[in-house]
Amino acid sequence: MARRHDPERRGRIIDAAIRVVGEKGIGGLSHRTVAAEADVPLGSTTYHFKTLDELMVAALRQANEGFAKIVAARGAFRDPDRDLADELAGVLGEWLAGDRVGVELEYELYLAALRRPALRPVAAEWCEELAEAVAGRTDPRTARALVALMDGIALQVLLTGGEYDAAYAREMLARLLP
Repeated sequence: MARRHDPERRGRIIDAAIRVVGEKGIGGLSHRTVAAEADVPLGSTTYHFKTLDELMVAALRQANEGFAKIVAARGAFRDPDRDLADELAGVLGEWLAGDRVGVELEYELYLAALRRPALRPVAAEWCEELAEAVAGRTDPRTARALVALMDGIALQVLLTGGEYDAAYAREMLARLLP
C-alpha cells in the first residue's frame, strides 16, 4: 500500500494537541487523545513527536506566536516618543482581550514547564523575546522586571477571572521605569 503524503499532518497534530489541552488540561494530553482529535492514526503522532514533551514544546511554541504577533504588530517599543508603560499595558490588554481560552492554554503549557524541563527553554522564550524588545527603550534589568510584572498581572487576571485593568497596569509598569 502506498504511503499517503500529508504535508499538513504535523500542523494538524499540533493544533489538536492545543485543543486537547484547552478542553482537558495537560493531564488529558496523550498521543492517543491527540490522534483522535486530529483524526490521524496513532502512529502519526508518535512519528512526528516521539514524546509528549516534544508535542508540548511544539504546542507551546505555536501558542506563543499569538502574543508575539501582537507585540510585532504594535511596533511601539521602538518609538522613543511613545509612552512605554502605556504601550506595555496596551499590549497586555490586547492579548487578554483576545481568546481567553487561548491565553489560558498558553499559561497552562507555560506553567507545565515547572514539572517538565523540556518545556523550560520554550517557556523562557516568551519572556526573553519581550524583554529584548523592551530593552531597546530601557536597560535590560528593568526590561526583565517589566516583563515579570506583566506576567504576574496576566496570571492574576486569569486566576481570579477578573477583568484586566489597563489603568492599574499602566500605573504599576510606570513605577518601574526610570
